[in-house]
Amino acid sequence: MPLYVYQVITDDGSEGEVFEILQSMDEAPLATHPTDGRPVRRLLSAPNAMRKVAPGKMSDNRLEKLGFTKYQRSGDGKYEKMAGSGPDLLSRDDS
Repeated sequence: MPLYVYQVITDDGSEGEVFEILQSMDEAPLATHPTDGRPVRRLLSAPNAMRKVAPGKMSDNRLEKLGFTKYQRSGDGKYEKMAGSGPDLLSRDDS
């Protein structure tokens, strides 16, 4: 679930308390503080998903099944495809 950042809206226009809350992406943004009912607004912030990826969950086979392409550096300016579709080799010399 994503971690969202909110700020309390104050009557005098000063910066109010800032807090974070885990919410499903399907949930509507909060309109009031969850503990005291003060009005709040959601702030823009860098995406932050509270999710751990277990070993093996990002294997080449799984990435390919999910539609991703993975390249791994194989030399000076060269990347070899490990999973997915696309050219087998990328090179900085390619135009």
